Amino acid sequence: MTETLHIIGGGMAGSEAAWQAAQMGLDVVIHEMRPHVKTFAHRTGNLAEMVCSNSFRSDDDEQNAVGQLHWEMRAAGGLIMAMADKHRLPAGGALAVDRDPFSESVTQALLDLSNVRVEYGEITELPTDGHWIIATGPLTSAGLGAAIQAETGAERLAFFDAIAPIVYADTIDMDVAWLQSRYDKGETEAEQKAYLNCPMTRDQYEAFIDALLAADKTEFHEGETAGYFDGCLPIEVMAERGRETLRHGPMKPVGLTNAHKPEEKPYAVVQLRRDNALGTLYNIVGFQTKMKYGAQTDVFRMIPGLENASFARLGGIHRNTFINSPTLLDDQMRLRSRPHIRFAGQITGVEGYVESAAMGLLAGRLAAAEILGKPLPTAPLNTAMGALVHHITGGAEAKTFQPMNVNFGLFQPVDGLKGGRRGRKDRYKAYTDRAKADWQGWLDSQAAIPA
Repeated sequence: MTETLHIIGGGMAGSEAAWQAAQMGLDVVIHEMRPHVKTFAHRTGNLAEMVCSNSFRSDDDEQNAVGQLHWEMRAAGGLIMAMADKHRLPAGGALAVDRDPFSESVTQALLDLSNVRVEYGEITELPTDGHWIIATGPLTSAGLGAAIQAETGAERLAFFDAIAPIVYADTIDMDVAWLQSRYDKGETEAEQKAYLNCPMTRDQYEAFIDALLAADKTEFHEGETAGYFDGCLPIEVMAERGRETLRHGPMKPVGLTNAHKPEEKPYAVVQLRRDNALGTLYNIVGFQTKMKYGAQTDVFRMIPGLENASFARLGGIHRNTFINSPTLLDDQMRLRSRPHIRFAGQITGVEGYVESAAMGLLAGRLAAAEILGKPLPTAPLNTAMGALVHHITGGAEAKTFQPMNVNFGLFQPVDGLKGGRRGRKDRYKAYTDRAKADWQGWLDSQAAIPA
């Protein structure tokens, strides 16, 4: 009789782990506390619900590390990437998805498998036997978080994650805003016009920054400290770092021409990305915020083109929990003190939908192979998957460990290539060529494992 793999958490990582293990023939139980136990950010009980952006970021598998991670997950038959491709929205060179149909499709695909079932309810203790993957993500419940803390003996680590607001498209003034992807990037007209752009003059930008800095913000509870992940900084925090910070970040005006006034160069530009297939919702790119709701509407309606905007969702801020993986996990993603438990996803200290799903894919395969008596080596170091898991399980400095997106800085140098900006394109292509070959070799080595 086949042993069962239990997975706590039905987010990106848990869903992908379940899919991979089920494809290898295991019986899988996903333990999901939603919708019985709600979180700040989730709206539904669906698996793999997207709670922040609807973007999987760059899909370029030659010049971008996250694009290479997409490639590796597709090559491994990943469910998350398959459903993302199925529900893809125009977004220039990025992979954006229609969030609700995406999560509904992931949920249905798993429920359609005869060897997967979902049990709803909260688990608050670490399991003492069996085979488990903990993939509870950044919003791990207080009970389970306390159990993890008690087991590891380490102080619970956390930073604060902010989410961006979503605007109803029909409330955007298209006499001011225009459709264009930066540098007209994309192979189709839809991709080249995947973003709405709202221009600002210098005076409008300065007034916006003043209002942003003066707005009422969410206060932290006593004893909490705000250690933000740099890839998801609230716009107020960026503005506090310097008045020009936003203009050189999410509000940079480069690569864009105002369709209404082509002769005028904007001083700053706010971009909005389509959030659903109907094109009725747009999220404000890079505008994660900790402003209070009333302040958000006042400040965001200062943006030209959004003076009469209605919001389907305002921004917010929440605690994001992760463990100190370099000290706690081995290279198979197992908890050193309890090797029958693996961790996967954002709780391990990776950041982003794709990275979380990738760690779920790897944990699911490693767990299944071990249960089937044919253990696998971890992912090759020169792959995007391997570089990321190496970073969280030993490559990072434990004392300063913080969440990390996949990036070429985690890859081993390629022999014979010079560094510097001039050789970057060739260097990145060499990284991805090598990664593809090594990843395919790792997958081919698993052919002997029964499906």
